[in-house]
Amino acid sequence: MKKVIVRTLSAGVFAGEFESRNGQEVVLRNARRIWYWDGAASLSQLAMEGTKSPEKCKIPCAVDRVELLQSIEILDVTPQAWASIVGVPVWAR
Repeated sequence: MKKVIVRTLSAGVFAGEFESRNGQEVVLRNARRIWYWDGAASLSQLAMEGTKSPEKCKIPCAVDRVELLQSIEILDVTPQAWASIVGVPVWAR
């Protein structure tokens, strides 16, 4: 499956495996919410290069499936960036 980062209107940012899109509704598999990132200047850089500071990122555990209802941006993620994102330790409280 294609790896993507999706920015939504109000639910935040998610990185996951693209399943489908219907208008602004996007379905991702094995998705992690990107609560906070460091080591990249923008989501575009994160999608292309990944993070240079994984220890400072806050990315919780993956969910099997998520439907994002107000998606406003979808970025393709390079293999290098995907490895970086999934390599970020799970942030939990």
